[in-house]
Amino acid sequence: MITLTVFAFLMLVLLAFAAEYVDSSLGMGYGTSLTPILIALGWEPLQIVPVVLFTELLTGLSAAITHHLVGNVDLVPRKPLKGVLAPEEHGKKMTEALRVGLVIGSCSLVGTLIAVLVAIKLPGNWLKIYIGVLVTAMGLLILFTRKRQMSFSWKRIVGLSVLASFNKGMSGGGYGPVVTSGQILSGVKAKNAIAITSLAEALTCLVGFVAYFFAKGWPGYQLLLPLTIGSMLSVPLSGVTVKRMRENNLRHVIGWVTLVLGLYTLYNIIF
Repeated sequence: MITLTVFAFLMLVLLAFAAEYVDSSLGMGYGTSLTPILIALGWEPLQIVPVVLFTELLTGLSAAITHHLVGNVDLVPRKPLKGVLAPEEHGKKMTEALRVGLVIGSCSLVGTLIAVLVAIKLPGNWLKIYIGVLVTAMGLLILFTRKRQMSFSWKRIVGLSVLASFNKGMSGGGYGPVVTSGQILSGVKAKNAIAITSLAEALTCLVGFVAYFFAKGWPGYQLLLPLTIGSMLSVPLSGVTVKRMRENNLRHVIGWVTLVLGLYTLYNIIF
């Protein structure tokens, strides 16, 4: 067990703040960046994973609500309502953005169950190579199609949701890049995609954390407290950041970040 000094506590708060700021602003990067850093600092994976899931549950819900409040997405109908994915939603109890988020979250259950069945037979390195290639390809697709207006497709949404949750269940990562970039490639606007990913990943993390809780019990407070404080403090700032960024610029940034995460995954496997 690592003993936390005041300095170490504050450093963990800052690390969580930075990782969640990127995640809530771009829809990816919290677990992907934070987990390897904590492992390098001496923490065990079983100490990290449940805490990351718990904090992503809290920040995902908070980020989704923040994005709605600042106008990045409509998760519930507004007056006047301009719609998110459909031109008219007046009188509806559920917006298209919320419907997409719930569909992605529901499909995540399917993907996670499939992942458990496959994980016991598939070598770990092959899985990491697969995720690296997939994320890299999606980053390239976003960059090559960034000037095109994609038509919305429920089939692509469902397929990519299962694929992303499969990645999450197999390796603990690869969810945000696939869901966020996949929505954009399915015709969802970048700002909406970021907010929807936050909501969907919160639902996925809830399932993962509950499963861990029943298997291992409540995680210790050493990591839980500083990571929760740091990640939650970043959420309001990320909501304002997304609101101020232009749609085309945001899509461009998401494409490059997705590409870099994919190449980083492949680099770790090769070297």
